[in-house]
Amino acid sequence: MRHRRAAALALASVPLLASTPDAAVPLPARMADTGGGTQLITALAPGTASTSGTVTWWDLQNGRWTKAGSAQARFGANGLVEGASRRQGTNTTPTGLYDLPFAFGIKAAPGGTTYKYHPVHRDSWWCQDNRSRSYNRWTEPRPADCRAAESEHLVAYRTQYAHALVIGFNYRNPVHGRGAGIFLHVNGRGPTAGCVSVPVDVMRRIVAWADPAAKPHIAIGTASGTTTIVRY
Repeated sequence: MRHRRAAALALASVPLLASTPDAAVPLPARMADTGGGTQLITALAPGTASTSGTVTWWDLQNGRWTKAGSAQARFGANGLVEGASRRQGTNTTPTGLYDLPFAFGIKAAPGGTTYKYHPVHRDSWWCQDNRSRSYNRWTEPRPADCRAAESEHLVAYRTQYAHALVIGFNYRNPVHGRGAGIFLHVNGRGPTAGCVSVPVDVMRRIVAWADPAAKPHIAIGTASGTTTIVRY
């Protein structure tokens, strides 16, 4: 998880709170920015030191956000940190509002999937080498300037990458040293290295639910309000 430095454009900044005076109002309706689409995933941890929390996916229907599903989630082994200040190799999950560029998986796309879905092949890599021009990118095969020791051979993570969605953290204009390969993926044995993870059946449901026409985003934050949701 690694990226190149470039200033992030903050379009919106609001606490992602689990409770407010209007706690009965759906969480997305209390946010200043949900990405402009009609689907949203919220990944909520109790606090910045938390390694677990809740992922909920929502649909905007007739002007009202409705919950499509919810499940327990895992975060980075060292908790959460604001995306703009994250550093590579810290095992922290970046907070913020991000798009979801595409899905991928070692297993075939779940039935009903309409999202762009890349099947993982034996030569599929995610480059995390800070010195590579392919930093924070899917590559097939691995480029000569991207060291294997500084990258993920995707097929090697048969459990976690059975199905996954790329989280657009540091993706459009990668900042080297900030982190690479931040995904929403299937649970491994414990906390993640910075991704958000959920049980396999939940991941399959989310991939099949995601509609490219609805422009889904993911908002990662804390119930304590000690982090803010910033769109990059």
